[in-house]
Amino acid sequence: MKPHLKLIVPFFVIISLLLVSCSKDDNADNTFNIFSVQDDISFGNELRNEIQSHPAQYPILDENQYPDAYYHMHRIRDSILMWGDLKYRHDFNWDIDIIQNDSVLNAFCAPGGYICVYTGIIKYLDNEAQFAGVMGHEMAHADRRHSTDQLTKAYGIQLLLGILLGSNPNQMAEIAADLAAGAATLAFSRDAEYESDEYSVKYLYNTAYDARGVGGFFQKMDGSTQPPEFLSTHPHPDNRYEKIVEHWEDLGGKVGGSFDESYQNLKNSLP
Repeated sequence: MKPHLKLIVPFFVIISLLLVSCSKDDNADNTFNIFSVQDDISFGNELRNEIQSHPAQYPILDENQYPDAYYHMHRIRDSILMWGDLKYRHDFNWDIDIIQNDSVLNAFCAPGGYICVYTGIIKYLDNEAQFAGVMGHEMAHADRRHSTDQLTKAYGIQLLLGILLGSNPNQMAEIAADLAAGAATLAFSRDAEYESDEYSVKYLYNTAYDARGVGGFFQKMDGSTQPPEFLSTHPHPDNRYEKIVEHWEDLGGKVGGSFDESYQNLKNSLP
């Protein structure tokens, strides 16, 4: 093959991927994303394998040793999935790992629905509605496909394609570390944040939870002298809580529960 043709072929491969992925139906997400839904799932599985293979760095609680903790986590997740009308509810795995580190206030949902929650943020929050709001917000990032979109912007198309094709296995360790640490390079756009806030409200509105739960988290942050890792990738505009309340009012303003007692049971089930 002539030298100039070597450059032309990859170019047309990328253009083809862009054309395929950017053809949207009326219910599609709002991201500009070259990856397929199956790519999201594969990426999430690779990330989970990376995290689970480094227990010293990511000390995941064993579900057999802490069944009550995972029971509560699955119960909250399943309530969101049952009533939240997520687009990829049946496509993504929505697996959960709890990482034992009380000093880290972080949670994230990787492409494909893999959810990682640190014990620090569970113990930091006041009630189950707040936690469900945060979980719903993170699940919205995955379901609206913000996660792959942001990873593409942060690391580049070629690098992520290399991971999916198996030609760049070492990069997954860096991405896992950045997600776990709340690296600023992975900060979602303002529009993605507002959309995930809106969908968190929508997801929770038909549950028993107060749908303003994620707003309660941001209210709690207002009095914090040291923002958690969570806000490194989730910028906190001044009017964010007000917009969450507006979404809640637009849906009808139904007041749900905070479920303090069941949340305390979750906290008590942790080491």
